[in-house]
Amino acid sequence: MSKTKLKAFHTTFKAMGSPCSLSLFCSDKQNFEKVTQACIKEVDRLEKKYSRYRTDSLATQINKAAGSAQTFELDSETWALLSYANTAFEQSDGLFDITSGVLRKAWNFKSKQIPTEEQLSAVLSLVGWRKVQLNQKAFCLPEKGMEIDFGGIVKEYAADVLVSTIKSHRVNHGMIDLGGDIAVSGPQADGTPWRVGIRHPLKPGQAMATIQLDSGGLASSGDYERCFELNGVRYSHLLNPKTGWPVQGISAVSVSGPACVLAGSVSTISMLKPTKDGLDWLEKLGLPFVAIDQDGNVYPN
Repeated sequence: MSKTKLKAFHTTFKAMGSPCSLSLFCSDKQNFEKVTQACIKEVDRLEKKYSRYRTDSLATQINKAAGSAQTFELDSETWALLSYANTAFEQSDGLFDITSGVLRKAWNFKSKQIPTEEQLSAVLSLVGWRKVQLNQKAFCLPEKGMEIDFGGIVKEYAADVLVSTIKSHRVNHGMIDLGGDIAVSGPQADGTPWRVGIRHPLKPGQAMATIQLDSGGLASSGDYERCFELNGVRYSHLLNPKTGWPVQGISAVSVSGPACVLAGSVSTISMLKPTKDGLDWLEKLGLPFVAIDQDGNVYPN
């Protein structure tokens, strides 16, 4: 199929609680609509399977059975995600912990209340990926009240999966955007890279940087959208799994990498570290990134 015959198509939809979009170069509208439906169906499948908001999801079933004798035999997809989560946990020295979602029960960002030491301690005792025995044939959470939360992985993973989905329909030039988690299949049809503007968290309507992509993925993390201020102190929704307290490191970061799921975990881990440690870690990894600290300084300079 000649590239000159390809036409640009774009559509938006909502999934995983986020505005999403597909920008694809296809032979015709019929092909585009077919690919779009396949992508939406795949995202819906992953949401039904891994969302903690759904009572019938695998994640909810595992969480409800925590501390009981019930175990789960995991399929290859779930096992791969948990194995990746385990690697991210090890590589981050325990900062990337998919059992830490339970900390939300101690923090109410709508009421702007800080939990007591007793409240935080009770929930913090339920956090700890090291407590979990990795067993594909018989997986379980060992303590009642523990939870796993795929929220820090599944949307990025879904973006990567959709690259495979569009390629299976012979679409080799496309960009998937799932609520800011982005994955691309090749450059645009004319060979130019996709240009993604990174919003400046302190200057609404302005871009902090523009990142060009012709493969892989891009993910962003920030403490500016879900937070509250009390007595002059800003409390982010990003919580340190070791202390239970909001982090006060990098304010926002966007990372590109060979896969969106990798970019996502790297951006999250850098946010959970103190500012200098997070920036040093990003530099050491060597992945393209742009970050801004609490004072508005943009990195790399």
